[in-house]
Amino acid sequence: MSLSELLAILPLMFLGLTPVVMMLVVAFYRNHLLTALIALAGLGMSLAMLPVVGYVGFRPVTPLLVMDGYGTFFMGLILVASGVTAAISYDYFKEFSGNREEYYILLLLAAFGASVLCVAKHLAAMFLGLEILSVSLYALIAYPLTTDRQVEAGLKYLILAAVSSAFLIFGMALVYSNSGVLDLVGIGKLLHPPFSAQDNLLLLSGLAMIVVGMGFKLALVPFHLWTPDVYQGAPAPVAGFVATVSKGSMVALMVRFLSPASLKPGDSLYWMFAAMAVASMFSGNLLALLQNNVKRILAYSSIAHLGYIMVAFLAGGSLAKTAVAFYILAYFITALGAFGVVTLMSAPDKEAERIDDFRGLFWKRPWLGGTFSVMLFSLAGIPVTAGFMGKFYLVSSGVETTRWGLVLSLILTSTIGLFYYLRVVGVLFDHAPDGPSIIPSSKRLPAGYLILGVLVVFLLWAGVFPSSFIHLIHSQLF
Repeated sequence: MSLSELLAILPLMFLGLTPVVMMLVVAFYRNHLLTALIALAGLGMSLAMLPVVGYVGFRPVTPLLVMDGYGTFFMGLILVASGVTAAISYDYFKEFSGNREEYYILLLLAAFGASVLCVAKHLAAMFLGLEILSVSLYALIAYPLTTDRQVEAGLKYLILAAVSSAFLIFGMALVYSNSGVLDLVGIGKLLHPPFSAQDNLLLLSGLAMIVVGMGFKLALVPFHLWTPDVYQGAPAPVAGFVATVSKGSMVALMVRFLSPASLKPGDSLYWMFAAMAVASMFSGNLLALLQNNVKRILAYSSIAHLGYIMVAFLAGGSLAKTAVAFYILAYFITALGAFGVVTLMSAPDKEAERIDDFRGLFWKRPWLGGTFSVMLFSLAGIPVTAGFMGKFYLVSSGVETTRWGLVLSLILTSTIGLFYYLRVVGVLFDHAPDGPSIIPSSKRLPAGYLILGVLVVFLLWAGVFPSSFIHLIHSQLF
């Protein structure tokens, strides 16, 4: 490995080294604050190393990884989201009497696996990154084992993630046996015309199984059934982590894996993805209408939002990558803010999740109630929010390539989603005589509220002045 390649891989090296340091520190001295600070320092150092990648030049590093602008952009989002999760988790676990230090080790290992997915250029790297992420999430979802529901959620995710990994492995084996190729770009090129499904049934079957495995990780319909139970059972900060980091890294991998194929109407894979996208948009929004649990509402909402992203992915064209990247950015800001409010109102032994837990919150805690309202407006796609501009770019990418069916599905299902988002907003401003059934502790540190404030600023900034974010995306992706 040359010096330039070593410098290019520094973000991953710092991110992988930090959990090792944390394990050594915890072995000799347990301290919740110290462990959280080491985690934040490791994430900060990894984030600071990303500009070095651009300085030495984007390049492949070994046959497994490619440190390019696309990968570093998504890696930056993952590092920031992981830092936000670690920061708000400190308050959440501060008064917990059990072991808390292992949580941060697992969190950084999951972030490491997600980062590997963003820069993977080979099926072997893809699988290793995916398993590091998944195995860490098994424990994070069940952490800290205070209720049977957490164990149930962790077990459900374990079983379904294992099934999806089996699909991925078998699909990789079929692809390799047919083509002898494991490189992601090479596989994408195999699907270029004159590709014929009839002449390459083995290759198509392998790719279909890989898509099924990805569908489980992305929670696209019909592979979505685990999502509401896992979100409800997991600790609030972990649910936000799964909604953002886990799914964002899989979107980054999916675009890198299949964008060279230039999926077009008439291709078998195109129709498979299109059916999953439309079903996800309708099922996610319609099922959310029936929920009285805020975490389950956000879970079904995440299914719908992944369906929205698929519109730009399937549309292709010049706007596709920009639309996907901007929408992921907007969704990260919004989902972290929404789950951040839930986290600040929760504790390991008592989660704020029922709608009644938030009734009249604005009048008791105006900052939390106002922040949650803005985040819900963004998820609904209300103007002047990042969510609105994200949907604008998704629709624009679909219109550019005349994918009218997908565009109409997005618009219709977004209209349906307005009902349950505004229903929660109405509860927040309800003049209930007793107020919310759960009131955040006055002992909460100001750091969590400061983080929410920063997220609100970025959400409105991206909604009113999106050009600065678009310029950042273009500088990294093109």
